[in-house]
Amino acid sequence: MPDQLANEIRATLAAARSQFEYLTDLGFAEQKAAAPAGPAVQNADAAIPGSETLDAIFNELGDCQRCALGASRTKLVYGVGNPNARLVFVGEAPGREEDLQGEPFVGEAGQLLDRILQAMGLHRDDVYLCNLLKCRPPNNRDPQPDEVATCEAFLLRQIAAIRPQVIVGLGRFAVHSLLKTNAPISKLRGEWQSYQGIPLMPTYHPAYLLRNPEGKRDVWDDMKQVLRRLQTDGEGL
Repeated sequence: MPDQLANEIRATLAAARSQFEYLTDLGFAEQKAAAPAGPAVQNADAAIPGSETLDAIFNELGDCQRCALGASRTKLVYGVGNPNARLVFVGEAPGREEDLQGEPFVGEAGQLLDRILQAMGLHRDDVYLCNLLKCRPPNNRDPQPDEVATCEAFLLRQIAAIRPQVIVGLGRFAVHSLLKTNAPISKLRGEWQSYQGIPLMPTYHPAYLLRNPEGKRDVWDDMKQVLRRLQTDGEGL
């Protein structure tokens, strides 16, 4: 057997084994193929019609000093992924690794999110990842109301530019801020909500799962609902 063909077979088997391990880690060992990421399907119900690009919003942010976090951050953390994503994940705020690298979800929690995406049949290039806040609060404290108000205006514009079919809210603070509620995340997760007319699925943050691995099954149940929504609303994709 030619060496090149043998290497390709080994790579394919390794990828399949990795996929199985991701699913097993989440407590679920069988999943149908996900809907292709594809181009964004415009959501006619969205209350914020898009008219600007993500790059334009980023350029306007610039060296943002609109709140006190601008003075304490290392790097502004805007967002990464597909600008036409059908699925957007929104977390709370950058952590230490994100602050150093300027990219969301690159620490240990981000690695777990990557495994969740893999189990869904997706990659971070297929979706869009961002946070409610673009700068890390000192010592990872909860964001202050003025910080949320300042940054949410830019998040709204990001969502409007992308026009996703579905949003996933990651964690207590992000979900509470987006939905303007104080209901426990344990009660909100798994139940469809709406943000600016776009279906939103609240779920636990990957950082929570690192401390409470028993929550992985709940998150996987939530992600299966997300996949079904994308498949149902994706015109048969």
